[in-house]
Amino acid sequence: MTTAELHRMTGAYALHALSDEEHEAFERHLADCEPCAQETAELCATAARLGLAVSTTPLPVLRERVLRRIATVRQEPPGGPEPTRSGVARLRARLLSRWALAACLTAAAALGGTAVWQHQRAEDAVDQARRAERGADEIAAVLAAPDARSRSGELAAGATGSVVVSRSLDKAVFVVSGLARPSGGKVYQLWFDDHGTMRSAGLMDPRRSDQTVLMRGALDGASGMGVTVEPDGGSKQPTSAPLALMPFPG
Repeated sequence: MTTAELHRMTGAYALHALSDEEHEAFERHLADCEPCAQETAELCATAARLGLAVSTTPLPVLRERVLRRIATVRQEPPGGPEPTRSGVARLRARLLSRWALAACLTAAAALGGTAVWQHQRAEDAVDQARRAERGADEIAAVLAAPDARSRSGELAAGATGSVVVSRSLDKAVFVVSGLARPSGGKVYQLWFDDHGTMRSAGLMDPRRSDQTVLMRGALDGASGMGVTVEPDGGSKQPTSAPLALMPFPG
């Protein structure tokens, strides 16, 4: 694979459209090519903004629909035949939003093959879906805000990140790509930089190398942000050297 070919892979990498071999080769290239690293970070942020800005809001009656349908679903016994996608099942899949459907499938897997979907567990799953949906809506609002401004930078081990700030909404979103999993018992924590004083902005998912995170709390005049590695559960103040420090865009 030539250097010229690698230079043309920034867009495909940002959209996760590379093969495993190409992905590994391009990440090695990123470590030594600052222009590609910058362009990749900007494309990742743009892809996230475009995708989340068109997210679909489910109907207000979704929760009641899900609870009614769960109560009428017959659980297959262990070792039984694989269920077929009947016309009714296809209709159900179309009616359920992607958020509620994902949450319900997660709840079913946790209950096991012989358990029955109970109402309380179903309500918990729907509540989780609603919280996830609200978070996605808040992220989309920041990324699509007319005054949204972004700044990109490099993190450790070739990872790239971008912060998107909306002053009118008083919120910020952090987009990261290629982040290595932290060592056992550790998490990545986000911080607002209040002109030299760090204020916690929430934790990142340690299992995901690519993610878009709404920074918790208001900007409240913060001048920038940082990322550190902290003990599981987070810290009140940073306990390690920052992986990244980025001033907010003007």
